[in-house]
Amino acid sequence: VILFGWIAIAIAMFTLLTPRRAVLASYLIAWMFLPVAEISMPGIPDLTKSTAASLGTLLGVLIFDPGSLRYLRPHLVDLPIVVWCIMPLVSAVENGYGAYDGASGCLQEFFTWGIPYMIGRMYFTSLDALQDLAIAIIIGGLIYVPLCLFEIRFSPQLHRMVYGFHPSHFAMTIRYNSYRPMGFMRHGLMLGMWMTSASLLAIWLWRSRTIRVMYGMPMIVVAGILFCTAVLCRSTGAIALLAGGLFTLFALKYVRTSWAMVAVVMITPAYMVARTAGVWTGEDMVDAAAMLSQERARSLEGRLLNEDQLTARAMQRPLVGWGAWDRWRIFNEEGEDITVSDGMWVIAMGQTGLVGLTSLTMMLLLPVLLLIRRIGVRHWSLPASAPAAGLSMLLVLYSMDNLLNAMLNPIFVLIMGGLTGLYIRFPQERAMAMARLEATRSAKKAVRLFLQNQPEMIADDPPSASPSRRSA
Repeated sequence: VILFGWIAIAIAMFTLLTPRRAVLASYLIAWMFLPVAEISMPGIPDLTKSTAASLGTLLGVLIFDPGSLRYLRPHLVDLPIVVWCIMPLVSAVENGYGAYDGASGCLQEFFTWGIPYMIGRMYFTSLDALQDLAIAIIIGGLIYVPLCLFEIRFSPQLHRMVYGFHPSHFAMTIRYNSYRPMGFMRHGLMLGMWMTSASLLAIWLWRSRTIRVMYGMPMIVVAGILFCTAVLCRSTGAIALLAGGLFTLFALKYVRTSWAMVAVVMITPAYMVARTAGVWTGEDMVDAAAMLSQERARSLEGRLLNEDQLTARAMQRPLVGWGAWDRWRIFNEEGEDITVSDGMWVIAMGQTGLVGLTSLTMMLLLPVLLLIRRIGVRHWSLPASAPAAGLSMLLVLYSMDNLLNAMLNPIFVLIMGGLTGLYIRFPQERAMAMARLEATRSAKKAVRLFLQNQPEMIADDPPSASPSRRSA
């Protein structure tokens, strides 16, 4: 009922809110609170929380704001998402599944990736719009704080209490002699990445002075609450990504060279190349994990072992893969599946080959490179550009997270579309941001020179002068 009903609710939001806020509300509420379930629909993609939000939002745009479609003029930088959405058809035809199966796969990818990307290209293509998106993610994190604390104390039960079932095996929720919250998401790892995203944006926008107060609370308090909750979620990988993302953003304030950020962006494709070519086994990464927890080390070792087997299987059909069916997996003589596929990149390469994997990687990382081209990293800490910088860092962290996990989140796809649209639609945004920077610098310089040339205004002030006069 709620999955079908959400389509109508998303459309109704356009009658109550501005189009941009309706889009944010539709995707955020759906992602945070709709059930983790799939309803098979003949001839169309399965209905999930992601497809329900996409379908409802798209219909709302077509009915109430069709003029925004003019912003979807094709551009060369849209090529990765186009290739990714048509690769199921290419793989299906190449593997003899037929055009029907291929078209069905294309439609599934369009609803899962294409529509959120299009919505992002339409509504989040300016620095102000990207700031709204960043604030919405922070608000979503704050809403989830009491839910996380409840499940940390009483175990993950909210999804069962509301919808009647657990979305995954309950044993996965136990971590470090306590519980790892899940909320209304598929896995605790997914929730950990969500709280990591909200806390990184809150800390970055506080330090860049983009936002001083939120709902009457100082931004430092908001950032502290989100950071502590992210740590309490007990997702080791997400915590490591949070630390790495914050370190990179703050380091860029002093390094001030775009090549440093480009090097960080290249970590994800370098991992894929090294693992596919077999030049890096990952044993040193397992040893590092063993210093924290033997359980985490065994889990990582198992993931790497399955990666080795699945990449070897994928390289038997390297260009377009084995298609959407399970031919890309490995079965024993009894027909039992003996592999576990965790990483999104391994799944993509097995199903769509190197062509599909390349398009997926470019979808995630090309928007970051485009932002570097539009706004140099030396300006990323400015209040105007800090939200876009923080969102681009989230894309980098999300690509790294999906090396070992396959956690699809449509909010990140909105970010992809928004950053790409910023490059396409507003090339003058860089000039506008630089103009604001120069205006700020000129004002500060004028005040400083004025005080240097008029020292008597302070030095000759009588001792009886009031503090307010001296401050002025």
